[in-house]
Amino acid sequence: MLGAGSIFQQLHAANFSLAEKKLSSNDPAKIASDADYWKTIQQAYTASTSDIVILNNGGVSPQPLSVQEALDRYNAFSSRGPSYYMWRLLDKGREPLRNSLAKLAGVHADEIAINRNATEALNTVIYGLDFDKGDEVIGTYQDYPNMIQAWRQRAMRDGVVYKQINFQFPIEDDDTIVGAFERAITPKTKLLHITHVVNWVGQILPVRKICDMAHKKGIEVLVDGAHSFGLLNFSIADLHCDYFGTSLHKFLSAPIGSGMLWIKKEHISKVWPLICNDQPKSDNIRKFETLGTRSFAIEQAISEAIQFHESIGAARKEARIRYLKNRWCKQVLGEKRVRLHTSMKDEYACAIAGFSIDGMRPGEVDSILMNKYKIHTVGIEWENIKCVRVTPHVYTTEEQVDALAKAIVEIAAKKA
Repeated sequence: MLGAGSIFQQLHAANFSLAEKKLSSNDPAKIASDADYWKTIQQAYTASTSDIVILNNGGVSPQPLSVQEALDRYNAFSSRGPSYYMWRLLDKGREPLRNSLAKLAGVHADEIAINRNATEALNTVIYGLDFDKGDEVIGTYQDYPNMIQAWRQRAMRDGVVYKQINFQFPIEDDDTIVGAFERAITPKTKLLHITHVVNWVGQILPVRKICDMAHKKGIEVLVDGAHSFGLLNFSIADLHCDYFGTSLHKFLSAPIGSGMLWIKKEHISKVWPLICNDQPKSDNIRKFETLGTRSFAIEQAISEAIQFHESIGAARKEARIRYLKNRWCKQVLGEKRVRLHTSMKDEYACAIAGFSIDGMRPGEVDSILMNKYKIHTVGIEWENIKCVRVTPHVYTTEEQVDALAKAIVEIAAKKA
């Protein structure tokens, strides 16, 4: 379509190929610290030349140049006459995109719906499942606020009993997490709402173990994958869940306003569309895509993001971003008055990490980092979590996370 699929080839492929040839190892863990290789990746992002250090990629991530140019090209094409060029021509790219997303996710294409963000994807399931008054849903106080509020609205509207578990992260024991969910289950429990990577502090939950436990009791599982998809090297099928929603504009670096919903084929017919469809009880996943007029340019540019992601490789990408997270964390670990809120073990954290400084509010630390050091993070105060969240990406450099660590130490020392 418009040659947009070749933009990566035009802009990045030759440099990526050259960088690949210079690698001395195929081990993702060793490549993670290869500065020359990652310099090539960094140069593909215009964000790498920003006048601030961007370490809030857990909110929304910038796109590489190839994705930006694809989006611009599709927008220009649509603007020639949207009712024809967008609705009739660009729309032909949706099924190939669905196939690409399904391949990336390790599932069947007829289980993938393309939408605008994780909130829309997950709310489709939250509001789309039929529950009787008194039926129970179990989540946690550390889930994303939009999901918590959606379940609370269902409780107010339909009499669903919404129960929340309270975790004190970091937790480095699967049985502790699985056991907490299991103990909360009663004969009335119908669904567990699980956050794969907790957005506040980056805790990775043992989703597959939770799902297997729940299924033995006849309970379904909805997974919020907003901060795992495009970051962790996994397939949705491996999680054993029933429903999965994610944004694509975080670690996949797709255009802002792109998301994806996966529903196990056998469940599709029982989920009502969030926005009306003429066949709401069909088993066609496309019934969830009647979203009204939206940007097909954004949707089609997702393909460029997938190509960019695959050119790096999921295992390498996960290893690199974890390496950057561990690099700055190790430099502040043990510093007086500095506390980490995130595990240093690979199985329990990857990109996102939180820290706090004794005697200072998270917002205060966040402001100093930005105003004095030009480092963009985000202060978090949610339930029992009070920290500054830091999230690097593939375009982040070692020098930038080193600068963060140095700044944290300086701020803590001045407060003493």
